[in-house]
Amino acid sequence: MQEASDADLIQQYKSTGKLDFLAALYQRYMPLVYGVCLKYFDEEASKDAVMQIFEELITKLQQHDVQNFKSWLHVLSRNHCLMKLRAMKHKEGLQISIDESSLMENEEINHHGNGIDLEDHLQQLEKCLETLPEEQKRSVDLFYLKEKSYREVSALTGYDMNKVKSYIQNGKRNLKICIEQQNA
Repeated sequence: MQEASDADLIQQYKSTGKLDFLAALYQRYMPLVYGVCLKYFDEEASKDAVMQIFEELITKLQQHDVQNFKSWLHVLSRNHCLMKLRAMKHKEGLQISIDESSLMENEEINHHGNGIDLEDHLQQLEKCLETLPEEQKRSVDLFYLKEKSYREVSALTGYDMNKVKSYIQNGKRNLKICIEQQNA
């Protein structure tokens, strides 16, 4: 039997709604999806995510005109994992974005649609956070993401209270500059 192309399987699934076609397509790329998930989760959570992504495909493939399934599935998988991580962080009471109203006052962010622009924005923020000097990164992380007070940040890091305030202020400014440079 000749192996059907991705496009043929997508077309057959869309026209019949039969999950067999989708399953054949997904089986072909399951190692790719699992590999993406392993970048974000342990083995068990990755296996769960693979199944959840398959369930997402049932509706999303009907809604989208997919030209390159492999690339589209890779992006879908990555976004699924990132959104799941953010949901987990949110459940733990952590704030993901650093005071967006003041930090990103000149930033134009599209918060509607499919959420890809917000996703890109959050990825930029994470990358820029990694570029900060260690004291700033640690102080900003504790203050904004872990929602600690200046006093708690000072106690946890051993930094002087005035240094903590300075690290946070400079870290916030450096994050804004970094994001603006990425968007220029």
